[in-house]
Amino acid sequence: MVIAIVQDKDVGGLLQCVTREGLRATRLASSGGFLRSGNTTLLFGVEEQRLEGLLSMIRETCHQREEILTQAQPIMGPVDTHIPFPIEVPVGGATVFVLDVEQFFKV
Repeated sequence: MVIAIVQDKDVGGLLQCVTREGLRATRLASSGGFLRSGNTTLLFGVEEQRLEGLLSMIRETCHQREEILTQAQPIMGPVDTHIPFPIEVPVGGATVFVLDVEQFFKV
């Protein structure tokens, strides 16, 4: 079983790629922690001989990129002392877990 947490911007391309190869995925909506951006968790039941192919598809379609984030105003303290400025932060890519499953079958 492969669990892939993918940024929403990359999900469409990944699902097209795996569907073309005859793989199925279960899609779960989830949200990120750092930027609270939209993520999707994908669950794949895949045979061992197809694992490397799936991992290659994930690597090819899920890319890390830089986004500009403007810091929010502070909640406490004088507002005039805080000057928000944009910073670049890395987002995207995928977090992937590969788990051995004792039994796996499709109904």
